[in-house]
Amino acid sequence: MRPARPLAVLLLLALVLPVAAACGSSHGPRVWAASVCTTLSPWRTEIGSLTSRAQQQMDVATTPGQAKENLARLFSGAHDASERARAGVLKAGVPDVDDGQRIADGFTTALAAMRDAYGRAASGIDGLATAPAKTFYAQVAEVVDKLNADYEASSLDTSKLSSAELKAAFDEVPECR
Repeated sequence: MRPARPLAVLLLLALVLPVAAACGSSHGPRVWAASVCTTLSPWRTEIGSLTSRAQQQMDVATTPGQAKENLARLFSGAHDASERARAGVLKAGVPDVDDGQRIADGFTTALAAMRDAYGRAASGIDGLATAPAKTFYAQVAEVVDKLNADYEASSLDTSKLSSAELKAAFDEVPECR
């Protein structure tokens, strides 16, 4: 009755090998750029939509409580969207170009930093008391200023991650237009 073990080992290998292969996979510049752009396009759209919706709601918000709720939803949504984008870029693997690993890491690190900036902003808003209103809005401005500084610091410096092949790929693939 020993044959069950080889079956279990084969099953385990069938489950693990595709994951291991995906983790170490590299892709040509065009495939990688298309994958990254396919991941980042919905992220940009969602961030824009969340921001627009929050702005519209802030324009009609009549209480600090409503403003707090709207901002918390914006920052939490942006945090979640940024994490999905980071995971998608990570899943894209590594571009098969010089410094490909460093380039892929730069993208995922920048998205993780943006995710964390939105997370800190969400926590900051959640921790604010809504009364007195003047104090609440002053503290909201501080949270937003901190978010802006964190967001700016997290920006991907593409000048340090240059690859002529990737630049051409990002310019050429339809997913990036």
